Parts: sequence; C-alpha cells; structure tokens
Amino acid sequence: QVELVESGGGLVQPGGSLRLSCKASGFTFTWYEMSWYRQAPGKERELVASITSGERNTNYADSVKGRFTISRDNAKNTVTLQMNSLKPEDTAVYYCNARLAQTRYWGQGTQVTVSS
Repeated sequence: QVELVESGGGLVQPGGSLRLSCKASGFTFTWYEMSWYRQAPGKERELVASITSGERNTNYADSVKGRFTISRDNAKNTVTLQMNSLKPEDTAVYYCNARLAQTRYWGQGTQVTVSS
C-alpha cells in the first residue's frame, strides 16, 4: 500500500533549523512530483515547496524562498525539506505530498513549532 512517512519535526527557536524527511513506498516514486505543504491552526493548507522528478525543477512559496530547500533522492525514495532561519510564522503541521496528474498521496504530517 501507498505510504508517505514524514519525520524530523519538532520544537526549535526562532532563527534555528530543522530538516524534514519523507520516505515513500507503494508507488513508483520517480513518476511523481513531490511537494511539502503546511497547515497552521485556522488556516488553509498551503504549498511550501515542490520538486519534479527528472530535471528536479523546484518551486517555492514566496514566504520561504531563500530559507528552505527541497531535494529528493530517487534511489532512496525520499524527499527532504531543509528549513533554515525559521520564524514563528513557520509553525504548522507539514505534510509530504506526491502528485501524478489527478492522483495525490498525502503523509500523516509532522508538527513544526518555532518558539522561544
């Protein structure tokens, strides 16, 4: 069965860093565009970053450009989000997403809290 398992969330002080990982299984990882979304309390889920498979083209939300980096390892079926210079407004549940045309898979989410 399809699984997306996120890890790496936690509590960090403003200005700190976290590295989120997502391990995929149950589908052909190299066919799928991979993304990270986040959802803060009372807000809609929003796209944070995405990466295509072949050329590894990336796309970032304006709010995270220059601070976050998405990458993927097709040999290990993993996608990673390196988050630097974290701000309190980055606090949210972060979700891994796989997309191919109309097919989407979601992970269970991992909590990131930025607070002093």
